[in-house]
Amino acid sequence: MKYKSFGRTGVQVSPLCLGCMNFGSSTNEKAAQAIVDSSIDAGINFIDTANAYNGGKSEELLGVSLKNNKKRDRIVLATKVHHPMDPNDPNSANIHRRHIIEQCNASLKRLKTDYIDLYQLHRPDPGIPIDESLRALDDLIRAGKIRYIGTSSFPSWQIIESLWVSKEYHLNRFISEQPPYNLLDRRIERELASMAMSYHIALITWSPSARGFLTGKYSKNKSMPNDSRFNTEKKYGGFFPEWIQDHLSDASFRILDVVQEIAKEKKCDPIHISIAWCLSRPFITSTLMGPRTTDQLSDYLKALTITITDEDEKRINEVSKPGEHVVSYYGAPLADFSPKKYHW
Repeated sequence: MKYKSFGRTGVQVSPLCLGCMNFGSSTNEKAAQAIVDSSIDAGINFIDTANAYNGGKSEELLGVSLKNNKKRDRIVLATKVHHPMDPNDPNSANIHRRHIIEQCNASLKRLKTDYIDLYQLHRPDPGIPIDESLRALDDLIRAGKIRYIGTSSFPSWQIIESLWVSKEYHLNRFISEQPPYNLLDRRIERELASMAMSYHIALITWSPSARGFLTGKYSKNKSMPNDSRFNTEKKYGGFFPEWIQDHLSDASFRILDVVQEIAKEKKCDPIHISIAWCLSRPFITSTLMGPRTTDQLSDYLKALTITITDEDEKRINEVSKPGEHVVSYYGAPLADFSPKKYHW
């Protein structure tokens, strides 16, 4: 495993980050333990979750797994805060001081740990001044409950604003951003990537397989497989049907065709090409993987052995334009992370 420096911190993290969004839904406690143990054995030392994933169940199962294997100290543990935790409480969501501090304490309890390595704001909110959030996060750092802070799906201008506020008020600054990035949506290449490299912001990208589309399981003019993620999301209303349909456009399939051609030449699967391509980007620190099983984990890990050549890059760029998008991941509707709806 070749580790990378996490932004300006000097902390070393694995190029693949274990995402635990499935823990507590399609992945039960036994499977979660196996995935965490296998990941650590493979050299993965970076694990990411969020308080809202499956109503807190993801954090709980991850906490149990790390307690059982006694390897918490080897892990760079990340979680997030923003989404509602109680539908009956108007203050149980967002990035204001009350919710941040309350949920940090709750996450620590669920994760069975004394500290969180990376605490991230899951989404921005234009109605809440960033100094409100930064002051709360700074207090949590000074209290020893969190070590570093980051953002997720924040635009460049808001990150730059936050750096100015941190400097102006002598507060700890954000050291990472977690944006969507895959061959269907490359918009971070326009501005965010350059900003991140200039200001030493670590980038942790999510959805490298475009919610499973780039695995090759979907075929043009054919029905979605019954066990596919899109079919499950459509059935339970997790995402708008029109957004799912955008993945199944002619432009998306042109990209998938090239990915499948390259995969065939390299004697691997399309998912390996999709992830290896993300890992080949010089501005990416780590890419999230969200396996539901240990078999899927093994598939993700194979991507570490794949090399994307200049010729591969040229062919990919012909159908997936740098800085452009086919499916709008930044414009994607937010999921309902409650246990009743979040089944995949």
